[in-house]
Amino acid sequence: MDRALINFASIAKLMFMKNGITRREALKQMGLLMAGTAVTATGISSLAACGNSPKKRIILYFTGTGNCLYVARQLADNNTEILSIPQLVKQDRYEFEADEIGIVYPIYGHMPPSMVRNFIKHARLVAPYKFAVLTFGNRKCDAVEIWDRISQDAGNRFDYITTMIMVDNWLPNFDMNEQIKIDKGIPANLQRISADIAQQRHWHEPVTEEERMQHQEFLQRSGLDPDKGFLLLSQDYFVVTDRCIGCAACVDVCPRGNYEMTSQGVKTDGECEFCFACIQNCPQKAIQFSTGERNLLVRNGEKNPEARYRNEHVSLWDIKASNRQ
Repeated sequence: MDRALINFASIAKLMFMKNGITRREALKQMGLLMAGTAVTATGISSLAACGNSPKKRIILYFTGTGNCLYVARQLADNNTEILSIPQLVKQDRYEFEADEIGIVYPIYGHMPPSMVRNFIKHARLVAPYKFAVLTFGNRKCDAVEIWDRISQDAGNRFDYITTMIMVDNWLPNFDMNEQIKIDKGIPANLQRISADIAQQRHWHEPVTEEERMQHQEFLQRSGLDPDKGFLLLSQDYFVVTDRCIGCAACVDVCPRGNYEMTSQGVKTDGECEFCFACIQNCPQKAIQFSTGERNLLVRNGEKNPEARYRNEHVSLWDIKASNRQ
């Protein structure tokens, strides 16, 4: 016989002997008591849990040096699913549904990475509240309005769009060793953004006319197509030097899979996001810019060829897991 039933019968017998009530009445009272306990343990608690169930949040991210992965993790709670956009593209996954959906990406020339731009055009994001956090290192210009236009055209309007300044990893202009020393108010900004999202604030960070003009000037100088952003050829801009030891880190961290191990060493070829995941994450600093007059963006080389950057809270393995093709 089930142990619970034996205990139930024993307790009923004691009630019958002690209180002088009939055995039937004792069993009836015990049944009511057990039923009440069961409702409390399962029914009522379950109903309460359903009524106050936490919101499901999905955060989509793109990262080259870990900044956006770090931000995504800081904005996550126990009911958040963090998903890498390069991995989603690889898996051909574009449909998502949750109570809240967010996207975190770095701006390149004030624009989203090409992969992020194409992803949002194909994505179907079903959520009552959508937010976007755009990270940058120096100038954001009209990045918020650019994302608003792109996402609205794709049928994925975002309720909240803001920017967040972090370490600038643009090697041609900035020394990574100096950048990491600058206090960019990251904890305060994370706290601000977290509070806004918790309140489901509907807000787009304002853009000035001066910022719009700065972006247009940048496009003229760089010659970039505003409908594509940074979408260049890796073989034109990167070279692998004899420092290479064949560790294949570059193969794993490139979100487009542009690097390949061959019998002649590492080769690179293909459309490039200019995310610098390869050059920044190479343990041997074996990848450098291919300088030349025609490469206007990198023709002066690096500010400090011996300095590299990856977010201190993010490991090389994290970058590989995010981007491996």
